[in-house]
Amino acid sequence: MQLGFPVSRHTIASIAPNKRRFHVGPVNLAHRKLSDDDIDSSAPIQDRQPWSKGRAVLYASGVGIASASLYYILVNGPSRSAPTSATAPLAPTHFTPVTLTASISCTPYTKLLTFKLPSHLIPDASTRMPIFSVYVKDSDIQVERPYTPLEGIDAQGQMHFWVKRYQGGEVGRWLHERKVGDEIEIRGPIPNWKWQDGEWDEIVMVSGGTGITPFYQLMNGVFSAISEGRLPRTRFTLLHSSPTPLDLPPRSILGPLQLFAQLYPESISIRLYVDAMDPKASRVDLPRLALGRIGRKALERAVAPRSAETDWWWTKLWGPTRRADVARRKILFLVCGPEPMIGAIAGPRVQAAHGAVVGGVLGEMGAEPHQVCKL
Repeated sequence: MQLGFPVSRHTIASIAPNKRRFHVGPVNLAHRKLSDDDIDSSAPIQDRQPWSKGRAVLYASGVGIASASLYYILVNGPSRSAPTSATAPLAPTHFTPVTLTASISCTPYTKLLTFKLPSHLIPDASTRMPIFSVYVKDSDIQVERPYTPLEGIDAQGQMHFWVKRYQGGEVGRWLHERKVGDEIEIRGPIPNWKWQDGEWDEIVMVSGGTGITPFYQLMNGVFSAISEGRLPRTRFTLLHSSPTPLDLPPRSILGPLQLFAQLYPESISIRLYVDAMDPKASRVDLPRLALGRIGRKALERAVAPRSAETDWWWTKLWGPTRRADVARRKILFLVCGPEPMIGAIAGPRVQAAHGAVVGGVLGEMGAEPHQVCKL
């Protein structure tokens, strides 16, 4: 069940014509301010809260090491001089030309881009993991950056990307300047994470901004191919954060995810957070929103027992989720987004490379290193 882009209300509704009626069109704005227990002000995102001097030094050191490593790999590494082939299927070892066939502005700094890969260059499906990316080369300055195709590569060779133009981000800026009909070069697929149904009882995904793209790719792959009565054994929870409602992912991304949550509530749940409301958002159709940052209370709620009846006695007897509860259970946390958010949720990315203990909120909750993956 490939959804394709753009996704209209009629397209979404037609996915389950024989099921009970679901409302998947525009939803009236219904946000609520959370209680103090819902909002964890101790988890800094962006520059909202001052950091301690020690933590700031640690984070700056981590970013410096990561940046230096990234520069060496991308600029001085062998990939920079990888050859270009218009005859061999797409592969990580060489660049392949693709053509921009659609460019849709979502906000002043984000676009949905569609590229077409010639059919004879489509790689074998076995080379594509549930979450994979491709490297896009900025031919002007010969630098590459990884991007996640939202629905992978379809049978026609189409790839859809949600791309943000960051200040100082050369490849994103360069992509935003491409016109329909322009040709660029990519290489991949690059596997990011391998998933097997049942390996984990629960997978909690925490994303910020365009960091939702690998999770959309995973959810689209899992739930669009689902057979009647054959739900995944793993339960998924997505917690996504954006600065304001106008910064939320476009409807072509949120619409299918909301539909999956409506069709299969026992297998997937979604909660959207915004740092602040925007007066202009009153003119935009939005899903239900929670006001505040993704902090410890939000994560504890995500891993708490599901039924309302169980929630009551669990909290009454044990209080909030204890450190040992998370470590003993088969729960995996996937985190993707801006570096400050990753640091606040799971510790600086550089920790993963050195096998250090989990930091941030997940560290406080007792998550073990094998239970956390930073994408």
